[in-house]
Amino acid sequence: MISRTRRRFLQYAGLSVGAPRLATLPAFAAETFPSRALSLVVPYPAGGASDVTARIFGESIGRSVKQQVVVENYGGGTGAIGANKVLAAPADGYTVFHGSLNEVFLSPLLNPATRYKPQDLMLAAPIGGSNIVLLARSGLPADTLDKFLDLAKESKGMSMTYATVGIDSFYHLMGEALGARIGAPFLHVPYKGAAPALAALAGGEVDFAILPYQSAFDSMQGQGRIKILTSFAKSLPAPIRHIPLISQSRQVPDFEYAIRGGYFVRQGTPAERVAVLRKAIGEALAKPEIRTRLEAEGRSVAQPIDSQAQANQYFDQYMGSVTQLIRSVGRKPVA
Repeated sequence: MISRTRRRFLQYAGLSVGAPRLATLPAFAAETFPSRALSLVVPYPAGGASDVTARIFGESIGRSVKQQVVVENYGGGTGAIGANKVLAAPADGYTVFHGSLNEVFLSPLLNPATRYKPQDLMLAAPIGGSNIVLLARSGLPADTLDKFLDLAKESKGMSMTYATVGIDSFYHLMGEALGARIGAPFLHVPYKGAAPALAALAGGEVDFAILPYQSAFDSMQGQGRIKILTSFAKSLPAPIRHIPLISQSRQVPDFEYAIRGGYFVRQGTPAERVAVLRKAIGEALAKPEIRTRLEAEGRSVAQPIDSQAQANQYFDQYMGSVTQLIRSVGRKPVA
């Protein structure tokens, strides 16, 4: 039997006299995040531009959060396979998506079989963009973009073939738009990522490729294996200013495109965990040595952000640019 003094103590402490002891214990403090390794999902095979960038960021993020960051590659489906891996995981912040306009927006907006919407993912922080280049096979008799376009227009009944990272990718739509612009449609050949597409180009299996720039392209050009004909960017970081800009073309000087990306998590991830990730990403973006490494790979580097509201603004901008590209090639977004 509980004494009067004991009863008064329990009531003062806000505890129920008749409740079991375990029910009166306070809830455990929230789990320190992260308390284990993070998975950084890259939606393309190892060796491509996305993979290289993810490993640069993963190394820094791991140091910031004091946990290992494991890069996981899932190629195929124009990035949708990787996105689905993230969406199948718990919304707990431990699975992060190295995503871009391709996988987060284009796949669900163009492919009815893609079973997710852009809004199923939320942007934790932008990281910048990749400079897109047009590469030609070494044996193609054209050393400039304009000569390449002239050659394409002269190919009577034989469409030039081009490689990209997949059907309905940003690069695929750019190829369609470029072909329509010059009146010489191209034949698209999709691959599961930039690495196999580049291998196909170097092997002479396709005439050209539209891919995000990698520093390896320069050495391949030096070896006579491929030709870098143009960048579709308005401007380039210092390490790659030797590449001709699209503005130098006399035929399509305004055909400017860049692909943006960032780190996404599944919608519903706790805000405080997203904030931890955003801070770690911002710390990576602020490091001069990381910016130097990224610019050497042809990346434009975003400035750190400090709020979800800012991240949401970037998300909306991405959606707008993708929708505009889709409509420019006569397509309609999936309802």
